[in-house]
Amino acid sequence: MKRGINFLLVVIVAFAAGAAGLYAARQNASQPVATPAQSAALARLTALDLPDTTGKQQALKQWQGKVLLVNFWATWCPPCRKEIPAFSAMSRKYADKGVQFVGISIDTPKNVVDFQAAQDVAYPLVIASPSVISLTEELGNTSQGLPFTIILDRNGGLGLVKLGALSEDELDRKLAELSKG
Repeated sequence: MKRGINFLLVVIVAFAAGAAGLYAARQNASQPVATPAQSAALARLTALDLPDTTGKQQALKQWQGKVLLVNFWATWCPPCRKEIPAFSAMSRKYADKGVQFVGISIDTPKNVVDFQAAQDVAYPLVIASPSVISLTEELGNTSQGLPFTIILDRNGGLGLVKLGALSEDELDRKLAELSKG
């Protein structure tokens, strides 16, 4: 009888350990692990100082310690323009939860200023030269397409990499996950 109970306990412990491992693997699968090249590109990205629509230099490192969504976009890109209202809504929703959005436009200052004047963009827009798009290639955007979005966790680690439009539901789920604690 005692042997049967010991066997049953071993089976229960093994099952619990397996379930815990599966749960942990699923949790970690949603958060990409940065390669050394991606880590180097992230360091260069967060070291950027880019002009905003008023011409004032904005250092991306000023948002260190926050969940940081960086969206590479352009005014001439229809999917980019389409996702900005959702980004603005999510920026407002998560503003008091330590989340910061920034749009890096690969465009002319005049086009970005005109776009911002016509739209209700709730987060900073900065302007970069086309050469900055090369950073996205190292982050996983091998086609260097737009829109391209990355989300960094509070420690500067990669939380999400997305080429193409990001749905509001997907964005909301990811920001809820990363802004906890």
